[in-house]
This record gives sequence, structure tokens and C-alpha cells, in this order.
Amino acid sequence: MGALGDRLRAFSTNRWLVFVAAMWLQSMAGIGYLFGAISPVIKAALGYNQRQVAALGVAKDLGDCVGFLAGSLSAVLPSWAMLLIGSAQNFLGYGWLWLIVTRQAPALPLWMMCVLIYVGTNGETFFNTTALVTCIQNFPKSRGQTVGIMKGFAGLSSAILTQLYAVMHTPDHATLVFMVAVGPSLVALGLMFIIRPVGGHRQVRPSDKNSFLFIYTICLLLASYLVGVMLVQDFMQLSDNVVGILTVLLLILLVLPIMIPVTLTLSSKTQHPIEEALLFESSKGETSTSQEKEDQPEVILSEVEEEKPKDIDSLPPSERRKRIAELQTKLVQAAARGGVRIRRKPHRGENFTLMQALVKADFWLIWCSLLLGSGSGLTVIDNLGQMSQAVGFKDVHIFVSLTSIWNFLGRVGGGYFSEIIIREHAYPRHIALVIAQILMAVGHFLFAMAWPRTMYIGTFLVGLGYGAHWAIVPAAVSELFGVKHFGAMYNFLTVANPTGSLIFSGLIASNLYDYEAEKQAQGHQITALTSPRLLHNMGFLADGPLKCEGAVCFFVSSLIMSAFCVVGAGLSLMVVYRTKRVYTQLYRSNRT
Repeated sequence: MGALGDRLRAFSTNRWLVFVAAMWLQSMAGIGYLFGAISPVIKAALGYNQRQVAALGVAKDLGDCVGFLAGSLSAVLPSWAMLLIGSAQNFLGYGWLWLIVTRQAPALPLWMMCVLIYVGTNGETFFNTTALVTCIQNFPKSRGQTVGIMKGFAGLSSAILTQLYAVMHTPDHATLVFMVAVGPSLVALGLMFIIRPVGGHRQVRPSDKNSFLFIYTICLLLASYLVGVMLVQDFMQLSDNVVGILTVLLLILLVLPIMIPVTLTLSSKTQHPIEEALLFESSKGETSTSQEKEDQPEVILSEVEEEKPKDIDSLPPSERRKRIAELQTKLVQAAARGGVRIRRKPHRGENFTLMQALVKADFWLIWCSLLLGSGSGLTVIDNLGQMSQAVGFKDVHIFVSLTSIWNFLGRVGGGYFSEIIIREHAYPRHIALVIAQILMAVGHFLFAMAWPRTMYIGTFLVGLGYGAHWAIVPAAVSELFGVKHFGAMYNFLTVANPTGSLIFSGLIASNLYDYEAEKQAQGHQITALTSPRLLHNMGFLADGPLKCEGAVCFFVSSLIMSAFCVVGAGLSLMVVYRTKRVYTQLYRSNRT
């Protein structure tokens, strides 16, 4: 019994158990990506026009992206309290929305509906913050892999929830709203005492590389499986039993990663605590030493740039190096004596505060490029329901799910290929973003043309490009402006998402959609005088909100977004040109 108790305690405090639990939480946490599937339900139930639906979409984007409160509370609250707050927000917002959609509660004014959507979606920021912060604390030396996998599973969540909805075989589309209200909240409550810091820095093992490889394999299998299932369900009428079997296979893939902590617990040998502490002390010492080596030249060289005489650059190379070395030696000695107090503005590659970054042209170029790229992508995600219905598709869930999968692959692929660019070529990471934004421009153009089956290609390109933004941009900002105040800068970057959605969806796409819908309605009223029965059977004279049909509904807005993606690619090229020297200095040692 003693040995069994030790094994159970080891299992409950295994950092890989926390990691897998956080993956499960993230697989339900990306509820914002389901708005494209539930917006037609809200629109039909409440009789909204496209402008009103766009307003709800902006509220959703604000709730999804404004995580200042969650970020601040994570520093003072335990993980279980964060998950409890997120669950309460999610259940309150979307639970009340479900009651309104099913007419069990009275409809609210539009601004109150926006508040409900904001509150419900903002619960996602508590889930994301808890999962990311906890896993980074448990895996301090694998932060890139940890964040990539967590964000990837968040991108897959809408596809997973849609597949679970399909197995319910219900004609009531409001059930999907109920799943959004209940599913993430129940999962968070069930895992609230598992997802926590467990001293993961003392659990480093040689097998961690293989464990991460296994997780990546599961991620790719999940993405491939979901793509195959969605396409089969779209082109074939599957029986209820087949859909049930496919869903069971999906759940098995989700549960498989639990084998990592189980295997480690059963096969591990008890280590003496001192051995673990010494291992950690050693790595800690190495880290601090390397940090000192990085920091000292950075400060002194930056001071030399400011203190050197203007005529020093005109000297011969050998004399210039000698004079710079002398100046650097004097600065080191003065700083050691305390005779110099270094007060200067940071240079790119050093640690900036948010206020210091906001006065840099590079930061605003990155932010504006992100606004144009991710804002147009988010507009497509929010309006997928109307876009697919306009060109004749009845089942909008397939495109919402596929976009979720492409978004996941964009995050994984964008981070992977941009890492190759900087590590092997010492070239700015933003060149990968240029490619992603050009792909998005092509996707928007295909949406505008609305040729047969281009909805599938368009969602692939836009979803892939949108996901790549959130793998490339945060990494680039941390490289150019440092990691010390990265949290504040990242939260500022996320504001580009709802800002872009407000511009492209709230001001452009929705107004153009309603304009075309009104034109069609006027034409139908004239035609109704001659053949009212035909138009009523086609649905044009049915009661409800204005509805636009045909490629014309999103033709102009898609072309506008395509053009702005090209502009975004141009801004990214400017970032590449301006930061080439910085990346050469940062990564040239990796090439030698």
C-alpha cells in the first residue's frame, strides 16, 4: 500500500499530468471561434440585421482579446480561482444567451446582448492565462513548445465542439449555444485542482523530447482526422452509428496523451531530492551565467554608441577599433566605481517598456500589419455563417470547423518555419508573415469570386494565414523589444484583433451586406406583384431579417480585405528591411 500511495502521489504531482489537463482545457477554451456557427442562430431567433450581428461579433472579439484583468489576477490568485472565475463568466454569458435564443428569457437590448457576449467570451481569457502561465512555470526550459501546443489546441476547440454537437443528432441549432455555455465550464471545473504549478523544474527528464514529439504527433493526427471527418460528413450522408464511432475515435485521440504521465509514473525510479535540487541549481547557475554574458556587452556596447565622438567613424578600421575598445574600457571602469549612472534609451533587441516601444516606428509597423492581416481574417471567421449561406451552403458548421483546423496548422507551421528562417539564415521572422498575408489576400480574392468550391480553398488560405500571425508576431516582438515587459506588449498587440474586426466587419462587410440585401428585397417586392407564391416558397417573402444571396453579398468587402492584406504584406516587408541588421546580430552565432 505504501508503494501504491507513493505512485499515486507521484502521478498527481507529475508535470505532464498538468500539461495534458491543460491541453484538455484548451481543447474547449476557444469558444470565440464558434461565433461564426452560432451567429446565424442568434440572427434568426432575434431578427437581427447584419449590422447588429457585426456588433455582437465586435463584442465577442473584445471579450476574447482583452485579457488585462485575467493577466493581473493571475499574479495574485491560485489557478483554481482563475478557472472558477472563467467558468462563471462563460456560463453566465452564454447560458443567458441560450435562454434568450430559446425564448425562455425575454430578449434584451442590443447593448446588453453585447455585454452578455463579452462576458461569456472573456471567460476564455481566464482559461488561456491559467493554462499558459501554469505550464510555463512547470516547463521553464520548453516555453516555445509549451505555448505553441496550448494555442494550437485552443484553435482546434471549435472543430472538437462541432463534432460533439454532430453526435447529438438534434435539429435544434440552439443546442450548440448550450454546449458553448456548459461544455467549457464543466471541463474547467473538473480540472481546476489538477492544473497548478507542481515544481516542474525539478522533474526534467531525458525523455521530455520524446514526450513532446508524441504530443506533436497527436496534434497532427487530430488535425488530419478532423479534416477527414468534416469532409466526409459534408459530401456523404453518414448514419448515426458511424457518426458515433467517429466521435469515439476523436475522444480516444484526445485521451491518448495521458499515457505520458502514466508511463513516467510506472517506470520512474524514485530520485533523491538533493539530486534533483543539485540538477536544478546547476542549470540555474548556467542560466544566470549566460544571462550575464548576454547583458554586459549589450549595455556597454549601447553606451559606446552614444558616447563615442562623431569623427570616430572616419578613422581607419584598426584605429577605430582601438578607440572604441578604449572607450568601452573606461565605461566599464566608471560603471564599476559607480561614477557613471547609465540612463539611456534601449536599442532594438534589448528590454523595452510598453511606453518605450510605443514611440518606435517598428512597433507600430508590426501592429498595423497585424491589424490588417488578423483583422481581415477574424472578419471571415465571424461571418463564415453568412458567407457560406450566401453562396448556397446550408451547413455552415463545416467551414467553421475547417477554419479552426487551418488556424491550428497555421500556428504550428508559422512558428516552425519562422524558427527555421531565423536559426538557419539569421533573417527577420517577418518574412514568413509576408508569405502568410499574401496567401490571405488570395483567399479573400477567392471569396469575392465565389467560384465553385472556392469556399474550401478560401477558408484554408485565410485560416492558415490568420493562425500564422499569432505564432510569428508575438515571437518577433519578444526578439525586438525584449521579454521583460512582453506581457504588456502582447496584450496591446491583441487589441489589433477587435480593432480590425470593427473596421472590416462592423464598418465595411456588414454595411455592404445589408445594402445588397435591401436591394434584393426591393427587387423581390416588385416581382412579388406577379408571382408571390414562387418568391414565398423560395424564402424571400418569409418573415425575418433581411437576407442576401449570391456572390455579390461579400464581393466588394472581400476585395477590400484582399487589397489591405497586400498592404499588410508591404508593411511586413518594411519591418524585414528595418530589422535585418538586428536579426543578423542576434542569430549570426547560430550560423557559424
